[in-house]
Amino acid sequence: MIKVKSRGNETAEQMLRRFKKMCEKEGLTKDIKRVAYYEKPSEKRRRRQRKGGPRPLGMSRSGSRR
Repeated sequence: MIKVKSRGNETAEQMLRRFKKMCEKEGLTKDIKRVAYYEKPSEKRRRRQRKGGPRPLGMSRSGSRR
């Protein structure tokens, strides 16, 4: 959970700017944008393959099933 406390004479705009930077640093904005629209399972698989992330069980590097 991200918390932002006011620093002395800091304005609301400055606090909001710091909050946005912290969210971006944590990767929240990227995650929110990713789940903002529906992605077909085949597109998810293709994206994961390009990224090199973990694959579902039963999938080899080439993408063929056992």
